[in-house]
Amino acid sequence: MHNTVVIKGNKSGLTVFLDPAPPFEMILRDVAAKFRESSRFWGSVQMALTLEGRAMTPAEEFAVVNTITENSQIEILCLLDRDVNRIERCEKALNEKLMEINSRTGNFYKGSLSAGESLEAEASLVVIGDVERGARITARGNVIVLGELKGAVYAGAGGDPEAVTVALEMAPSMIRIGEIQQKFGEKSRRLGKGPMIAGIQDGRIAVKTLKKSFLSRINFN
Repeated sequence: MHNTVVIKGNKSGLTVFLDPAPPFEMILRDVAAKFRESSRFWGSVQMALTLEGRAMTPAEEFAVVNTITENSQIEILCLLDRDVNRIERCEKALNEKLMEINSRTGNFYKGSLSAGESLEAEASLVVIGDVERGARITARGNVIVLGELKGAVYAGAGGDPEAVTVALEMAPSMIRIGEIQQKFGEKSRRLGKGPMIAGIQDGRIAVKTLKKSFLSRINFN
């Protein structure tokens, strides 16, 4: 049987390959069926989405995203683009927005941290990059890593037990929140698929899948 829709998980999230030949209405029906069938496998997660194999208008891309969310528990955080010009425009807009936020709060760091490097913040901190094993982040508030977290994180360094650590890929060597600390071994083992959140629960560090829109509600003071 010919598959018009093929789903593939990757480091960034989901890649969905769409057959270029059938009518778009048929593709939408097949997308709905495919994600209904696999909804238990993916569970309730947030993911980035890449669409490949078929040229589509923005309206058609939006229709595919809506079809996926209506037939699964997946929340699409963003649609990754293979169009170089559009990628450059999006990156430019993102950089301008981050510069605007950074000028007000100073809470964003753009770049990856290598082994031996450390970063400290007197408030919450968003790192736009990876945190390699041997690197360390310390913040009095929350720590958000928009990349892979392999190093050590100390959130709530001012003694805040309500602070959290979030990463798009969670494979830390150590997480400390307030006075509670947990080590995760010598190897950088991923703790789950997709974005994860770590916080204090029942007196210990609990790491869970980030199921709902969380970043928009974080207080960065």
